[in-house]
Amino acid sequence: MLQINDISYEEKGKTLPPVICLHGIGGDSKSFEPQLLGLSGKHRVIAWNMPGYQSSKPLEKVTFEELSNSLKTFLDDLQISEASLVGQSIGGMVAQDFFFRYPEKVKSLTLIATTSAFGGRDERFKKKFLDLRLKPLSLGKKMSELAEQFVPEILGNSYSDQVLENAINSMSKIPVKTYKDIISCLVTFNRYKDFEKIDIPCCLIAGGEDMNSPFKTMEKMSFKLKNAEFHCIKEAGHLVNLEAPIKTNKIILEFLENNLHVLR
Repeated sequence: MLQINDISYEEKGKTLPPVICLHGIGGDSKSFEPQLLGLSGKHRVIAWNMPGYQSSKPLEKVTFEELSNSLKTFLDDLQISEASLVGQSIGGMVAQDFFFRYPEKVKSLTLIATTSAFGGRDERFKKKFLDLRLKPLSLGKKMSELAEQFVPEILGNSYSDQVLENAINSMSKIPVKTYKDIISCLVTFNRYKDFEKIDIPCCLIAGGEDMNSPFKTMEKMSFKLKNAEFHCIKEAGHLVNLEAPIKTNKIILEFLENNLHVLR
């Protein structure tokens, strides 16, 4: 694990353009281990730990603006002026938010198992979601118990035991305050009206068995963009890049290669 100022991260490869991987709520930099290995032959691949995860310094207040600002500082510290972003779940939301705040720093977006708005205007859904995710902690449950409950629910039917074990292990290590803060931040995300304004190459990857970010929702998102491609990996759930790493890597590599004339 590497560290630069407030952010810890993992890195493989040296070839430009750089690819920055942004993990989901229950993950960390290790959630992109298959991509660090599979993409680094042709790209410099960096997987960060969001503020509060692993040894990354927590934010005083967790908002998408502050997460985007942290990502900008991280890239500046690494002297990266432009990068292709790959974000899974809330990582995909951070990627979108970052693009709208710092478009000059983003060459392309790969959005995995994510959405352009969490819950839309349905406040009842948001409240129910917060209660479901946070109430067990208030009642004394440990993160490890929460992980054992939730991780199997978000996977498809073809995952390996190792994927399940690694995902539970990553989620179990998240500090309770970090988890509460990031879950509360998640429900505020809404770039629904802005989404169609994304004018850089985009690759959307969905899991056919993902109930959190249904593939039909992601397909509709792709229709709104002028320069987008959509892929559905039928057997995968929410952790698409871990459950189907070979297929995911192939899609990302081909997407980046096909857009190199744009990315240079």
